[in-house]
Amino acid sequence: MAEEARSLNFIEHIVEEDLTKGYAQEDLRFRFPPEPNGYLHIGHASSICLNFGLGLRYNAPVNLRFDDTNPAKEEKEYVEAIKEDVSWLGFEWATECYASDYFQQLYDWAVKLIEDGKAYVDSQSSEEIASQKGTPTEPGKESPYRNRSVEENLKLFKGMKEGEFKDGAHVLRAKINMASSNMLMRDPVMYRILHKAHHRTNTDWCIYPMYDWTHGESDYIEQVSHSLCTLEFLPHRELYDWFLDQVVSHDKLRPKQREFARRNLSHTVVSKRKLLQLVEKGVVTGWDDPRMPTISGLRRRGFTPESIRNFADTIGIAKRDNVVDVALLDFHVREHLNKIAPRVMGVLNPLKVVLTNYKEGEEEWLDAENNPEDPSAGSRKVPFSRELYIEKEDFREEANRKFFRLKLGGEVRLKNGYIIKAESCTKDDDGNIIEVQCTYDPKSKSGSGTEESLRKVKGTLHWVSIPHAITAEVRLYDRLFSDPTPDSHKDKDFMDFVNPDSLEKVTGYLEPSLNNLKIGDRVQFQRLGYFNVDKDSTPENVVFNRTVTLRDTWAKLEQKN
Repeated sequence: MAEEARSLNFIEHIVEEDLTKGYAQEDLRFRFPPEPNGYLHIGHASSICLNFGLGLRYNAPVNLRFDDTNPAKEEKEYVEAIKEDVSWLGFEWATECYASDYFQQLYDWAVKLIEDGKAYVDSQSSEEIASQKGTPTEPGKESPYRNRSVEENLKLFKGMKEGEFKDGAHVLRAKINMASSNMLMRDPVMYRILHKAHHRTNTDWCIYPMYDWTHGESDYIEQVSHSLCTLEFLPHRELYDWFLDQVVSHDKLRPKQREFARRNLSHTVVSKRKLLQLVEKGVVTGWDDPRMPTISGLRRRGFTPESIRNFADTIGIAKRDNVVDVALLDFHVREHLNKIAPRVMGVLNPLKVVLTNYKEGEEEWLDAENNPEDPSAGSRKVPFSRELYIEKEDFREEANRKFFRLKLGGEVRLKNGYIIKAESCTKDDDGNIIEVQCTYDPKSKSGSGTEESLRKVKGTLHWVSIPHAITAEVRLYDRLFSDPTPDSHKDKDFMDFVNPDSLEKVTGYLEPSLNNLKIGDRVQFQRLGYFNVDKDSTPENVVFNRTVTLRDTWAKLEQKN
């Protein structure tokens, strides 16, 4: 048990302490509360894994609650995308909730605050209210409308609800303390007028509650025991508790807010506003572009839910914000794909090889294992013929002893096939090598058991048979930003660091077994990386996305620089 206790993160320690102080385990309830104003990103994955992980650990329900209080930015598209992402990550929510479900209750509680002299209607502009807020070292100034009568406040607030006023004419503010050292406690706005149709309530409401008023009260209605937020909400906790003080009763559980650190990812941005800029300015093709750090983008690129959950577990829960190297996320997807992805052969930068002593028109089908990490994956047949493609970089006319691939006079083994020897090569008018003439050893076939097949050569190349090859569009993705922290520079816009080489499209030549893949299927192109079939694929044009290279080539490049 001591070993287990030491492995708990600080949030779990809080829950354990509450259980020893009187919480019953059946009282535990958690929630994941996204605002449906964009797609979820890798930062949200940590919060998802934390909340749903706690639910699994304590056998407690976890609500999926949409904090839909701003119809100007929210869309049903985002709601559906969020639900798909949470499900894809492997989690099930107990209840699907919406803050908009509680609009009437929130309104009734606001009326009670007015009646108790704890809220008032302010008729100043947002600029005037902001100018009166003061500074962290200077108190704010009271609104000239702060001491309106209860009757006048009730009348105005009712008029706000019934649509009698234009946007911005009035707001409802809590009457707390304009001299508080916490500026959030200086009479925060609770409601604003917004004549916008809501994705669920349509035009039933023209006043909408602010997040701080909605958050804790929604937790209370749902009887959430632990409301877990990122660190920027730490100053909000005092206001969270003040609002709860106005509505809680002793016979119901009182939620508690606790905060954990954001985990930012290098070479990316996770601000929804900035991600939306990338979409709107056409830097990417959409929220699910495989270069985006959104969960839908990672899914489209070929990441597995297991790899993202393992990444979240590895970085853990901390009390300080920090930047996690994206290479760690790549490591986890490599590790998982290495176990599950079938090995196939494809050539992305082709050089023609002709086996001069192999009969024209002949072909044979060789045995190839699907995954050496998984014996149960079985094997497949790959076609072999006189004319093949290899990667252009796998051949040199002349090379030193450390070059273990094909060179004139040198031998290599073709994966699952034969040992070949380069005899000569053909060049175009510009001196570029366009063909290599080789001979093959017919007795050296892999797995045949002959003495020649057991002969050791240092290089093994992947290849495809030209007559049997299928062509595909292959999209080679790299970091979207060239800078590790693109939005941390005060004198530059994050857009200045967009990597112009984040996407390269090439034509690939692939073994014919890949004709049978479906959208989303993942494979390893041997010696090249992990790829998956993109949703843009058609029967006439298969599209593959590179999920990740076999090794962290970016880290090597950075070290070199």
